Amino acid sequence: MAIQVKINKEILNYQETIFFGLTMRQFVCAVLAVGAAVGLYMLLSPFAGRETVSWVCILGASPFAIAGFFQYNGMKLEKFLWAWFKFSFLLCNHRVWKSENRYLAQLPQKEGRKK
Repeated sequence: MAIQVKINKEILNYQETIFFGLTMRQFVCAVLAVGAAVGLYMLLSPFAGRETVSWVCILGASPFAIAGFFQYNGMKLEKFLWAWFKFSFLLCNHRVWKSENRYLAQLPQKEGRKK
């Protein structure tokens, strides 16, 4: 019987797991999500029905869960949101594509030809 060790094909994809196979970021965000859900349940259960409170708990916990597990093109949630904000609002100028013919620019100028 041989012992097998799992090795990632790409070394940059390695993430150290802390608890239950989760990274520290994922574990903290999961605890925050559970805490938000329990807190919302305790706060709202005297005032609303069980189904309504359950939906509010799901909606209240989902931002924390998304923050812990979201990854897009190697970016965590906060880097992705900053890149999206920059692209959509800060750098959203009208961009004009203008071509330049470098071959014609290198040719000697003739009297009758204009650029």
